[in-house]
Amino acid sequence: MEKERGRDKEMAAFLIKHHLEQLRSIILSSDPRLHYPLHVDFAELMEDNPPLAHLIFEHPKEFLPLFDDSAVWAQKVIFEDFKRMENASIKAYVHVRINFSGSPLEYPETFPSIGRVRVKHRGILLTLKGTVIRTSAIKMIEGEKIYECRVCKHRFKVYPEVETRNSTTRPTFCPSQNCESTRFQIIEERSICHDYQEIKIQESTQVLGVGAIPRSIPVIMKDDLVDIVKAGDDVIVTGVLTAKWSSDMKDVRCDLDPVLVANYVRRMNELKSDVDIPNDIILKFKNFWTDFKDTPLRGRNAILRGICPQIFGLFTVKLAVALTLIGGVQHVDASGTKIRGESHLLLVGDPGTGKSQFLKFSAKLSNRSVITTGLGSTSAGLTVTAVKDGGEWMLEAGALVLADGGLCCIDEFDSMREHDRATIHEAMEQQTISVAKAGLVTTLSTRTIVFGATNPKGQYDPDQPLSVNTALSGPLLSRFDIVLVLLDTKNPQWDAVVSSHILYESEQQKGNQDESLSDIWSLTMLRRYIHFVKGYFRPVLTKEAEKVISSYYQLQRRSATQNAARTTVRMLESLIRLAQAHARLMFRNEVTRLDAITAILCIESSMTTSAIVDSVGNALHSNFMDNPDQEYAKQERLILQKLSCIDDFPEIDTAEG
Repeated sequence: MEKERGRDKEMAAFLIKHHLEQLRSIILSSDPRLHYPLHVDFAELMEDNPPLAHLIFEHPKEFLPLFDDSAVWAQKVIFEDFKRMENASIKAYVHVRINFSGSPLEYPETFPSIGRVRVKHRGILLTLKGTVIRTSAIKMIEGEKIYECRVCKHRFKVYPEVETRNSTTRPTFCPSQNCESTRFQIIEERSICHDYQEIKIQESTQVLGVGAIPRSIPVIMKDDLVDIVKAGDDVIVTGVLTAKWSSDMKDVRCDLDPVLVANYVRRMNELKSDVDIPNDIILKFKNFWTDFKDTPLRGRNAILRGICPQIFGLFTVKLAVALTLIGGVQHVDASGTKIRGESHLLLVGDPGTGKSQFLKFSAKLSNRSVITTGLGSTSAGLTVTAVKDGGEWMLEAGALVLADGGLCCIDEFDSMREHDRATIHEAMEQQTISVAKAGLVTTLSTRTIVFGATNPKGQYDPDQPLSVNTALSGPLLSRFDIVLVLLDTKNPQWDAVVSSHILYESEQQKGNQDESLSDIWSLTMLRRYIHFVKGYFRPVLTKEAEKVISSYYQLQRRSATQNAARTTVRMLESLIRLAQAHARLMFRNEVTRLDAITAILCIESSMTTSAIVDSVGNALHSNFMDNPDQEYAKQERLILQKLSCIDDFPEIDTAEG
């Protein structure tokens, strides 16, 4: 008992010394019935009091409740200073949450992957990393009960056991030293209830070994931890590993299932994009664009070369991938109607044209991504599944919900069943999924980029519209901002160049990759660049860009015979999104004529019959130009002439002259 009191004082002294500000805000909070977290860094505790840190790590079941009690005791010590302030009161429900990140204990023994959790980890403070795949409803459970001995009147707490599904066993003996009584009475008015939620986390596929299947583990969250994560979040959970008996069902063997009782939960979604971009990298980006001030398109092409460097050429596809990943600006009007900012991309191509390579590379560039194939995807797997768990129904997130705020890649798009394909209509345009399953009626948000790849149906026929060649419906095709067709036509010069590039790639030994931007950009640099421009720039259309986009849209509407499914109002919105994405790619905050014309060229390459360029370009044979800026000047003049708005831009004639 004396030892415990000593430990209590040590813990309270540590909290007063290092976390006075947190204690102060808890004392001054208005509601005394709430549960308050008090965040402690384990590294700080280790530095200040190593024996205490070791005890908390080795015996968390005993010492974490003591730490919570010492937080209440610490409030009493410093309460005198705040007595006169309004709302000041000592809060009885304070929970010390221990954060392991940055501490010396970040090694595989205490930080195992979920699949490597074993019996030896039971009873210590364990940290696991994974993705939330299921969250249950929030329930209320009865917490610790207070019993009083009828002989010596000693009062003590009895805690519910996780092993027996949170039931409290009646005490059999009195814990005070000189009493041998076996008769107790419960103090009813002192019973405490807790908020309670179970979530399931699964190890992320990036860290798995060869041939391993991702494992999952249930996590119990209580009090202030409930409802802070949702399905699809990447989390780090610190807690105590214990086990509980599986539910008793007829003819099913009863097992002990591992379960983690959480002490601290941290979401990693917000951290990903912030941590990656230091100030010196941002300075590098700015200097890069200063160097290419006079030839901006050459600078843009230097960035695009870093996308899928193992594939030769395919300039149009690389530009389309970059614009899709960067995306436009979401527009919300006065009535609250949203026009999405995310673009969608569909690659239609013959076998061996590198479609899946682009999908895999895009998934690496995005901070949240899910890859799935058409044949293995049902409508429930893409949206949400209703699952029965312990007698009640709950929703489990599918691919589109898990990829919320990121990228969902669907390979072999054509092999999906028709009714399964129809479920993603709402997710692509309205960016929500409405569910009415098993008595659960709800709407989930899916602000995701859809990146599809498909083979043409049989031999691609250029005379037929896209919906016939791909067997995809018109409404679905109109939702894709860019649809690129990659045809494997036999071209001897192209084949010679590509084969030499592939052989050169396999010969070349990988040297040390420096972070210079003059050469091909590395994957980490591209990731950082895309994150930075998405968060930093909110481009606005100029009058010039508006004029060009409007003229092109009207021309397409007049000449749309074969592409009726594509030339809808959605095409106008796509043009605006792509122009904004190009402005972001070019490190600018305004959409100029250059961006509008690049957006037009992207849309043009996705048309089967072009309204402007006489020959339909095959995206497969598009290559990087030696002088992109001069080439652009020619294309701009040609497009403006076709749009009959060259007179609106007299500076072009003078430049040509």
